[in-house]
Amino acid sequence: MTESYGRLMIDFEGKNLSNEDKFLFSNKHIGGLILFSRNFDSYDQLNNLVNEIHTIKENIIIAVDQEGGRVQRFEKEFTKIPSMNQASLFAKKNNDPEFIKDLAWLVSSELIAAGIDINFAPVLDINRNISSIIGDRSFSNDIAEVIKNTSTYIDGMHEAGMKSTGKHFPGHGNVIEDSHIELPIDERELNDLMNTDIKPYTELKDKLDVIMCAHILFSSVDNKIPSFSNIWINDILRNKINYKGLIFSDDLSMQGSGNQSLASKVRMSFDAGCDMVIICNNRIGVKEVIYHLDETEVEQSEKISEIKSSKKINWNDLLNDKRALATKEKLKNFKELK
Repeated sequence: MTESYGRLMIDFEGKNLSNEDKFLFSNKHIGGLILFSRNFDSYDQLNNLVNEIHTIKENIIIAVDQEGGRVQRFEKEFTKIPSMNQASLFAKKNNDPEFIKDLAWLVSSELIAAGIDINFAPVLDINRNISSIIGDRSFSNDIAEVIKNTSTYIDGMHEAGMKSTGKHFPGHGNVIEDSHIELPIDERELNDLMNTDIKPYTELKDKLDVIMCAHILFSSVDNKIPSFSNIWINDILRNKINYKGLIFSDDLSMQGSGNQSLASKVRMSFDAGCDMVIICNNRIGVKEVIYHLDETEVEQSEKISEIKSSKKINWNDLLNDKRALATKEKLKNFKELK
């Protein structure tokens, strides 16, 4: 029997769970937790934390942003990951296309061994050296390179037993502003976007398990950001691109998502077609959203169960794994490339 999951993914403050955390996580609307550096101290601590979470609720997705470079939440005892731009340059310079797949497999295997269900990666954005927040998180400024390398990275994730998340749909590489602190506006027409930033999504639609929406206003397409937009989610992503996987909002506490109440943002996201929404750094807002969802009787989702990791990997076995050791050896010789 397929389990149902709540459709809110939230965060918490510490390396241990408070009584309030435990009470909140048991709520039927909470179906996911996203972990940050503040929740991490060591592999043992993380593994114990995950086990404690699962004693409270088994049907919960535990997620992290472990992209590499500037965005790596778990560092101590975990492999130091280069940015994806650097990984791409390294693979090209050394004529080693398998490096990206092996790197994705290693990163994913370490996370699974620690009890993490999903890594919000890879970044599908095109790096035009414009965005203040994307930059070297992107594989390349070349669309074909982004498609090739993200496809290879997803293969490595899947080989390890982890689902993939393409972000930030439909593309964050063409705006200067950081959507964490303001709303970027991209004025390009849909045809232009389909032939550029959206191309990785159309090419990889059958490989992507999750697509995360960007908090950007594409003013020539709709007057709503993608997470709130029936045009973006249903007309374009579901019907035009024919994407069948899960759709997540980015963090609805980000300033780029607007100044409406969190309850209103969550309702707009669900109405537009998001399967799960993320809310970080706003515990009071989360409680208000739960109250709102109780009042409006929002149903849980069985589809979210598709990204729950069923693979078991032993951390100590991974430390001695030949593929892991070979990949780590390559990373020892890793130098910043341009």
